Amino acid sequence: MSSQVQPLDVPTAILQRRSIKTFKTDPISPELLKQLVELTIAAPSSFNLQDWRIILIQDEAQKAALAAACWNQPQVVQAPVTFVFAADGTDGLNDLTPILKTGVETGAWNEKTAEYFKSAVPQFTEGLADKQREYAVKDAMIASTHLVLAAESLGLSTCFMNGWMEDKVKEVIGAADDPNLAIAVVVPVGYAAEPRLNPGRLPLGDRVFQERVDTPYQG
Repeated sequence: MSSQVQPLDVPTAILQRRSIKTFKTDPISPELLKQLVELTIAAPSSFNLQDWRIILIQDEAQKAALAAACWNQPQVVQAPVTFVFAADGTDGLNDLTPILKTGVETGAWNEKTAEYFKSAVPQFTEGLADKQREYAVKDAMIASTHLVLAAESLGLSTCFMNGWMEDKVKEVIGAADDPNLAIAVVVPVGYAAEPRLNPGRLPLGDRVFQERVDTPYQG
């Protein structure tokens, strides 16, 4: 069924997407799931570090444990797969050779740029100090947005979840002893069991501004 879905264009997927709280237990085909993963990791990241760790939870026992770590919210158990987005703010201090080599091979970067990144990225990461976690979480959140829009386009539904206990989620994914790994967001993915309406948005001028926060955007 999923392979016959005509993908939605990006604007339609954005406008149609809703946070679904009730899912069918219908499985996602392996082919479709792989496509979702590939579209998710196509997301941009700082220096192309790809400093996310994306854990797919499908095993029933793992789903139950993750649901418990998410205050027993049922969508984690109902959805056929839940993506846990984690992030490591210290990735910029690691060996960058695979990333730099790939960038040069694709032609995205020249040798001079790659050589610059070799020293500049670790220096930048060091300079972030206690902001390292924040920067990595931003990258993971960007990737999660790619996931939800790709899923919507391909006939699936999702739910951004920010209600979870980080230490418990880290236990579930086997990262309890990793102080550098931060949980960014949890996203169940599957087929919606019921529709949800658009709750609406505030007027543009309430949250969007022109040049300064005291000048509302008029549109």
